[in-house]
Amino acid sequence: MSKIKKLHQQLVAKQITCTELTSGYLKKIEEKNGELNAYITITGEQALATAAAVDKKIAAGEQIGLLEGIPMTLKDNISTNGIETTCASKILTGYKPIYDATVWELLKAQNAVLLGKTNMDEFAMGSSCETSYYGGAKNPVDTNYVAGGSSGGGASAVGGDIAVYALGSDTGGSIRQPAAFCGITGFKPTYGSVSRYGLVAYASSLDQIGPITSCVEDAAIVYDAISAYDSKDSTSRGNIGGSTQNAINNDIKGMKIGIANEYLQGVRDEVKTAVLQAADVYKSMGAQIVYFDMPSLKYALPVYYILACAEASSNLGRYDGIRYGYKTDSYNSIHEMMCKTRSEGFGAEVQRRILLGTYVLSAGYYDAYYKKAQNLRGSIAQAFNNAFGICDIMLAPTVPMTAFKNGEAVSDPVETYLTDICTVPINIAGLPAISIPCGKSTNGLPIGMQLIGNKFEESKLLNAAYKYEIESGVLLK
Repeated sequence: MSKIKKLHQQLVAKQITCTELTSGYLKKIEEKNGELNAYITITGEQALATAAAVDKKIAAGEQIGLLEGIPMTLKDNISTNGIETTCASKILTGYKPIYDATVWELLKAQNAVLLGKTNMDEFAMGSSCETSYYGGAKNPVDTNYVAGGSSGGGASAVGGDIAVYALGSDTGGSIRQPAAFCGITGFKPTYGSVSRYGLVAYASSLDQIGPITSCVEDAAIVYDAISAYDSKDSTSRGNIGGSTQNAINNDIKGMKIGIANEYLQGVRDEVKTAVLQAADVYKSMGAQIVYFDMPSLKYALPVYYILACAEASSNLGRYDGIRYGYKTDSYNSIHEMMCKTRSEGFGAEVQRRILLGTYVLSAGYYDAYYKKAQNLRGSIAQAFNNAFGICDIMLAPTVPMTAFKNGEAVSDPVETYLTDICTVPINIAGLPAISIPCGKSTNGLPIGMQLIGNKFEESKLLNAAYKYEIESGVLLK
């Protein structure tokens, strides 16, 4: 059952007060966060104030919405008025925005209880959460392993039950990959369906905010709440497909589920086996499995890293030590101040990606790399269009492997780029995708599979994910 709905019913029935619920979560954060390192900032005072307001409404006999009084958290790259927003970077230490991101504005209006801001890879650049200035978030299944990245703190918080749900951002898999590693649900909506206003940019044409939850139904509830058109975001279109909550649990008999053969290449055997077993579950429900080739997928990883780094080089140019955030202590000129501030304020991975992005945009290399990558991006998007001509949704692994041990990503950061191979094509094409658990490895770590939908077909996608979740009994395992 939906965790959000269960808690909502308890609040409405007065089985528990919102203050008691919130205090319970704050106590669990106090007990667990030292080990999980899921939170950067805890907003206990604000959370209890919101909880008191919800309790007052309930006591007065007023109706409350599904998300009212539900304790949640935001990734630390989502702007919160008056609350420190660091992007897990030294360069933004002490930065407190003077406005709210649209997604938080929407949830705050519904009296969502903000427990705090969660850990992440610095500026969302990484696949383990370990590039964070504050140290990486740990996997709640086994703290010897990483939570994944870049929204690792949110996944760790939801998986460790120190938040009911979280909002993260997904540029190349940053919601889906940590969800897969932590054995929970991570949903990346269609590009443009959820406003990016107030999201600190990494790569603007790829970034997308979405929910991290304990089940598919909760992902649908949160998505419906945040997918509103926003005039402050020039790419915003909102949820043009209608309510997803009303669409889940529809029959999927006759649905065509596609598997691109390239998605199964280079994937560890136990991950491949789990995904194919999930395909068998769909067959048992009357769905048809369709295999086909998508040769252009092999270009997705280099295309992604060229485009993402190029956009990062531009977006991160604003961090100069003059307007906000960290500023170096000693300097003799403005030029030296900016150089020292950026050298001291950015971590190694962020510096690496800025340098790569600047290189591919430079004279003499723009045509050879950036322009070619943009052309290939169109080919990849067209390949997905063609695929949805022969299937309704697609099934693939979320990540080629299970979570890696703490420290492995730091020791070989380039190798960890390969963990994005299954997720980045979706961001390149701007499609919706959801990661849900589909099994465990021999050492007990969660395995995630992702379902991919056509643009703005969130309802179809979430319905298929929900049906698998119920049929497989994955939530009970």
